[in-house]
Amino acid sequence: MNKQMAGQMAVLAAAFLWSTSGLFIKLLDWHPMVIAGSRSFIAALFLIIARFVSLPSKAAKNEPFPLWACAIAFAFTLFTYVIANKLTTAANVILLQYGAPIWAALLGWFFAKEKPNWEHWFALVFVMGGLLLFFRDGLDSGALMGNMLAIFSGILLGSHSVFLRMLKNGNPIDALLLGHTICAILSIPFVILYPPSLNIASVLSISYMGIFQMGLASILFSYGIKRVRAIQAMLTAIVDPILNPVWVLAITGEKPSISALAGGAIIIIAVVASSLIGMKRAERSG
Repeated sequence: MNKQMAGQMAVLAAAFLWSTSGLFIKLLDWHPMVIAGSRSFIAALFLIIARFVSLPSKAAKNEPFPLWACAIAFAFTLFTYVIANKLTTAANVILLQYGAPIWAALLGWFFAKEKPNWEHWFALVFVMGGLLLFFRDGLDSGALMGNMLAIFSGILLGSHSVFLRMLKNGNPIDALLLGHTICAILSIPFVILYPPSLNIASVLSISYMGIFQMGLASILFSYGIKRVRAIQAMLTAIVDPILNPVWVLAITGEKPSISALAGGAIIIIAVVASSLIGMKRAERSG
């Protein structure tokens, strides 16, 4: 297997693991802040072990601002994603969050001085149109708050990717590890106020989420993104928003609305089209 194929398979495996997050969040009857913090605590331990096992020959130098900004954005992405999953459908959350690449393009203009191209503005118009479809129905307080948090989670994820790009000479695992640590620490008061019920099913579920769905998936994606183009990785990662609601539907019977699915399809098409146009431009200029 060549390096490109190995990278593609690694990204695909990471996306598959990510796609199971919505299901396990739905099945785990814990406070969402406790779920996010416990998952991050286990993921942090896993990444610490992986960090030492890898034993880099030369320690990467991380610039303080992008490192901490990336970690904080990532930590609050985790919080908002889990809370949103408890308030609205898994399909709504993952599809609304999938607009992150467009938010990253706009935020990159402000933080990294990377001016968006016309296709980013064009895609943003369609993303906004897709968002409107999400709010056509299901506007009870829970669904509305969940959808708003899902959008905010996508904006945070976009900013996370911008700060990650700013760590040019750093180690992305360090930013993820710091983000998980922040998430775990901030969840401690909630663990005290809402102690989780521990049984075999809950322990196995939170362990799977921390070790595989977050820890291993992060390592696989970090491995893959170095061996395939960004657009190829993003297209492969579409497995996540497609499979995520499928697992939830198959196990819990939760069905997203038709307008939500239509809005999600518009968002995915807009992001993919924007990325493909950007890839073609890069090929012409290269």
